Amino acid sequence: MKVEILYEDTDVLVCVKPYGVPVQGDRTRDMDLLDHLKNVISERENLEEEPYLAMVHRLDRPVGGIMVFARKPRAASRLSDQVQDGTMVKYYQAVVTGLMPEEAGVLTDYLLKDGRTNTSRVVKAGTKGAKRAELEYEVLDEMETDQGVLSYVLIRLVTGRHHQIRAQLAHCGCGIYGDTKYGASSPKGRKNGGQIALFATRLEFVHPGNGERMVFKTEPEGSAFDILDLEEY
Repeated sequence: MKVEILYEDTDVLVCVKPYGVPVQGDRTRDMDLLDHLKNVISERENLEEEPYLAMVHRLDRPVGGIMVFARKPRAASRLSDQVQDGTMVKYYQAVVTGLMPEEAGVLTDYLLKDGRTNTSRVVKAGTKGAKRAELEYEVLDEMETDQGVLSYVLIRLVTGRHHQIRAQLAHCGCGIYGDTKYGASSPKGRKNGGQIALFATRLEFVHPGNGERMVFKTEPEGSAFDILDLEEY
């Protein structure tokens, strides 16, 4: 596994998660990102004991993009607080099937997780166990293709629910391109290779040690985004 590290100091490690890699161990027993990064640190620093590295937020296995990990317990606590109070800002870029309801807007729904299928679905407000989910979006482009109309969308995640972006966009009729788990189509003639057209492209947070505002950006990558000519944006 090759992982690009964008920034690292004694408090945080910021990297680009590859598509198809679990953030932490799951029942597949495939190598996960957290253990891989611990191995990198151990080998680089010649450590005899496992280094401290904590996950403070997640990305779904088929999603790539920027993540921050904490290298100290205090940093983990402060970053987790930012996740909870919304001061950690997360932007995604996505290709979706069909046309979004408006050129820019807000989607607010209530999501219920189904542990048996590992999916979330939109339900009525007040449903037992449901959690409020909100995201903001802006349509960057709309494309007529031989696979139908596709939209290129910038998303700001306001809340962080299980499969939130995937479930909310599928519910409004614009599933993530390649996300067959939520009923969207895959690229014709080839498999998606564990990828869907959703990528975490921008992450902002306050450094847990020095209080500096940190901003990291990258462009979406991988075959799921091949349909775009990214040089135009």
